[in-house]
Amino acid sequence: MWIFRVDEPRLGVIRVREWRRRVRHTIGLLVLLLGSAATGLVILDQSNTSFPNKMFAALWDGVNLVTTLGAFGEFNQPQKVFMLLAMVATLLVGGFAVSRLTGMLSGDDVMAYRENRIMERKLEQLADHVVVVGFHSLGELVSNRLHEAGETVLVLVGDQDQADRAADSGHLVVLGSPDAFDDVLKGARLDSAKAMVVTTPDSNNNLAITLLAHTLNASLAIAVPGENPLRKGLFESAGASNVVIADEIIANALVSKLTTTVEAAT
Repeated sequence: MWIFRVDEPRLGVIRVREWRRRVRHTIGLLVLLLGSAATGLVILDQSNTSFPNKMFAALWDGVNLVTTLGAFGEFNQPQKVFMLLAMVATLLVGGFAVSRLTGMLSGDDVMAYRENRIMERKLEQLADHVVVVGFHSLGELVSNRLHEAGETVLVLVGDQDQADRAADSGHLVVLGSPDAFDDVLKGARLDSAKAMVVTTPDSNNNLAITLLAHTLNASLAIAVPGENPLRKGLFESAGASNVVIADEIIANALVSKLTTTVEAAT
């Protein structure tokens, strides 16, 4: 899937703008070449045909010259000499265009710019999705389970490696540096999201994310892991809907397994 980078590579934007400027410049040269060729052919046309027919024939030959189709009409000797020079000029303009345009849009920064444009359109249409913050072991497991259940998953991460893994797993991804994670949350379409699951290993970070997400959308269902009852209370005060204490779940599972084993033995 695609990755939206909050910190968009500036060089990619510059390269795309420069490429567009060069394309306009090249098109301008081709139009100038076409106009010059057509004008020269009209001036050198010694036939007795009407001026409109001369103009059409010259324009036809000029377009064939610029497009390199080669379906020319009949030329007199002066026109042949002129077209020889025009062909050389066409080769020079074509070589100039190839040398200036080739390879400009193949860099990583340009690919990131184009990927951002695609993701912008996808994010604008995103609704009823589940936002998963973090893609460590827990976040990856949660994201994959939700994806298997048919949910649209948007993963928010602050690390490039996690972003790549999440995208390779088929999830939409928003990537931003930890310092700009407020912007990451703002770009996650929390206003139209179904729920959010916070899974980063840093409890303080999870608390801050929960508080900000609740501020952006007070009705959003937020699930987050907590270490103890005190943390659970803090998360609930910050706006979490569901706080899961992992130690309690593990303890209950261990006791249940042990009880089942003892009862089976007796």
